[in-house]
Amino acid sequence: MIQIKKISFPAARTAAPGDKYSRLNNRMRVNIGEVATSAEPCDMDTVLGSCVAVCMHDPMRRIGGMNHILLPGKCLNRVNTRYGVYAMELLINELMKRGADRKKMIAKAFGGACVIPGIQQMPIGDHNAQFVREFLATERIPLVAQRFGGKQAVLVRFRTDTGKAVVHSVDGSYLPRVVSEEKSYEKAHLADVLFTGEITLF
Repeated sequence: MIQIKKISFPAARTAAPGDKYSRLNNRMRVNIGEVATSAEPCDMDTVLGSCVAVCMHDPMRRIGGMNHILLPGKCLNRVNTRYGVYAMELLINELMKRGADRKKMIAKAFGGACVIPGIQQMPIGDHNAQFVREFLATERIPLVAQRFGGKQAVLVRFRTDTGKAVVHSVDGSYLPRVVSEEKSYEKAHLADVLFTGEITLF
């Protein structure tokens, strides 16, 4: 189930550098390049511009998690979860470690807006959305809900035990912060990313 609302976004709460995720009571803020999973009921959230987030859930065991992908494909010279292949592989593996059944996993995916124009002919957001669809299809994980594209940043909230996702349009005053953060990461790392339709299975 997906609900879409428009809200004003509060002050950001972020993890310390190097943290896998930030834990706030029973909530987790998932930032760029982070992967978070939980076998306990937990509310996860993230803010997305051209980035995408995949929320994955085993409805039988009520285990779920989320990643935050900056760029599709994989990095040419190192393993980095800001890139799609590694972020997806880590999310699946971490869920399995927590007891999720890979054959029962379902996915919901969001983001991929065109908030940073002019980086290349095909916007990064479109590349990210295409990558997620192709990866999940190759891995035979059903994509049961999606909301890609547009020109607005969104806040995604995901409940790990129920799989419920709520998508909020972010207030315009917060958009420059999202754009600035994503643009700085993309300029720093775009030269290292390998765009490829080929996915290595594991």
